[in-house]
Amino acid sequence: MVVSAKDRQSAGVGLAHAAQSGDSLFPLRDGERWFVAQTLCLREKLARLHLGAQGFRSFLPRFHKTVRHARSLREVIAPVFPGYIFVVLNPERDRWRSINGTFGVARLVSAHQRPTPVPTGVVEALLASVDELGLVRFDRGLKPGQPVRVVAGPFAQVLGVLQRLDANGRVQVLLNIMGRAAVLMDQAHLTAV
Repeated sequence: MVVSAKDRQSAGVGLAHAAQSGDSLFPLRDGERWFVAQTLCLREKLARLHLGAQGFRSFLPRFHKTVRHARSLREVIAPVFPGYIFVVLNPERDRWRSINGTFGVARLVSAHQRPTPVPTGVVEALLASVDELGLVRFDRGLKPGQPVRVVAGPFAQVLGVLQRLDANGRVQVLLNIMGRAAVLMDQAHLTAV
């Protein structure tokens, strides 16, 4: 399988450009499907690098996340599915068993000695919600009155109701803390519940 340099990119500028232009960075060719590989703990980036070196196209969806530790908050870019990475392959054509021996990969998710494909549309929906930085955004399609969860910032993991959206990407959310508190924040910090 011959893979171009553009196909090897699975995040960052190439993915962001494809998201902005509406093109698919990962066009599926004849017989190809998306599959899932389980990675070793905290080795998603290493797995992506080595899969690319073998000619496999992979996608590691990442997003902004707030981590709380010892009374401090830290913004990090984390995998949407920790411990997993998506891989494009044609099981009839590609040497897919080599994925199981790839650095950073624990195993290709399989059933009955065959890799199990991801349902059609799942990875495509994730690719469609990638922003200009190559990160997945879960805030698309939010509407006032909708229940939401804060995924980043000092109110991470708090539930609320979306009250107002503006054109600058700011939102007002009525949070369920200390009664009801109205808070302004970036729209990217929300996901629908």
